[in-house]
Order: sequence, then structure tokens, then C-alpha cells
Amino acid sequence: MSEQWLNEGLYESWGQRFRVRKELARVKSPFQDIVVFESDSHGRVLMLDGVVQITEADEFVYQEMLTHVPLFTHPDPRRVLIIGAGDGGVLRRVLEHRAVEKAVMVEIDGAVIELSKQHLPGIAGDAWNDARAEVIVGDGIAYVEAASDASFDVIIVDSTDPIGVGEVLFTDSFYEHCARILGPNGLIVNQCGVPFMQADELHETSLRRAKFFPQVSAYVAAVPTYVGGFMTLGIASKGNDPTQQDVGTVKARAEKAGVLGTTQYWTPEIHVGSFNLPPYIAKHLPSGN
Repeated sequence: MSEQWLNEGLYESWGQRFRVRKELARVKSPFQDIVVFESDSHGRVLMLDGVVQITEADEFVYQEMLTHVPLFTHPDPRRVLIIGAGDGGVLRRVLEHRAVEKAVMVEIDGAVIELSKQHLPGIAGDAWNDARAEVIVGDGIAYVEAASDASFDVIIVDSTDPIGVGEVLFTDSFYEHCARILGPNGLIVNQCGVPFMQADELHETSLRRAKFFPQVSAYVAAVPTYVGGFMTLGIASKGNDPTQQDVGTVKARAEKAGVLGTTQYWTPEIHVGSFNLPPYIAKHLPSGN
């Protein structure tokens, strides 16, 4: 890190940089290099292996879309498995849903959880102390392999890109076990990168999921610090087609859940519209989706 600026290292030929007000933490865990710093423009920022994961300024976009879309797509989500998401933002949004009875979060790197609690407490809020939450520091792959059949309704995977510690969350074996532990209407969501720069990520992940799920699609969210245009969130369902939803139904469910009017990005209209993909993104989905 220079004295004044920090450059993100996701792409070799293009990127972004932040003016650093203060470095808050720099830790080398057994899994990755972790940096938390105070920026001039985006509040506090969490970086893993030189790549921006979350910022205080725009975390709501990613967290709301990664959570509320699957939970309002599934007809009755009560048991939710979260893999990754060590900052606690997804856990917080899951627990905003009144009908959720259990949220299990499995994060492989305990250092991310502890540093987020210390330096980014506003992202998770009180989620860590919710009686419905079970937070496990452990291997998400091993947890999924050992979980019982049909034990969850929704799986949310908030991982790094398919490199390093996150690579094993993009394999055939992982998706096969996810399909097994999901109930009849179960669905899984995971980030599939920015297709303007990472089109292979969306394409290959969609093909893998299509082997085990009858409905495979994606939706988009505009996250400022995930540079390159829309971020795609891949969704695969054992039940209904996620792309065939209507605003009225989603709105009614959001009102009942206590979420309507509490968000900064997600709305019923954004929810339904986010499945309308530009052709340059849609072409990377399996044929017919």
C-alpha cells in the first residue's frame, strides 16, 4: 500500500484505486491476505487478496440483491444456508425476513468475521446475536457434503471469484450436493462476476448448475465498486422459473415480511426487472434460459 492510494488488483490491465485515509487492519490469515482501510470516498473497505469485497458506501446494493431476490422467489423460505459472507451483511438481510426460522452461515476464514465485527460493525448490525443465526467457522464444501437431504430451502453463496479459496465453490460436486440438500422448491444464488470482464464465470457456472437444476438463470445488480458494469448473480431453482414473477406478488410478500420500504436498492420492481438481461449478458446462459 502506498502512503496515499491503494490499487485494486483484480485485473492486470484495468482497475480502480482508492485514496486511503487510514489503514485499520492488515492480516495474513491461513487462507488469504486481508486489508481493511478507511477511504475518502467509500467509507471503510474490506479487501481480500487485493480485491475489493465490500465497502460501507455501496454494500447495500449487493447484499440486498443477493438476499431479497432469492428469499422472495422461493415460495416459503424458512431454512437458509449462507456460505461465505464473513462480513455478516447477508446474514443481516436474511434475518430481516420474519418467516426465516434458521440461518446457518459457514465462513472458512474466521479472521474475516472478527475483523468485520471490529471494523465494519454496521454491515451486520445485530445479526451475530440473533437466536435464529448459527455461525460456523469452517469449510462450506464439507458442510454441504455432510448436510442432510432437503435440509434447506435457499442457499446463498457469497464467495470470492473462482480463484484461490473460492475456487471449490464453483465445481460440479458442490452444485450436486447443493441440489441434494435443497427441498423440492429449493434454489441457490451465487455471484457470477462482472460479465463485461468475466463472461466465462457466468457461462461456465451456469452450465455446471444446469446439470443439477431444471431452472438456471441470472439477474443483475449495479454495484459501483464492482467495476465493469452489471454484476451478475446466478440463480438456479428446483422449482418454478425465477424469471416468471410479477411485481404485485413480490410486493405483497415483501410487505408481509416487513422488508418493503426498508431497502436502499431492492424494490419489487427492481426485483422483477433485474431478470431482463441485456443480450451481451444473456448469451452466456445455457440455451433456452
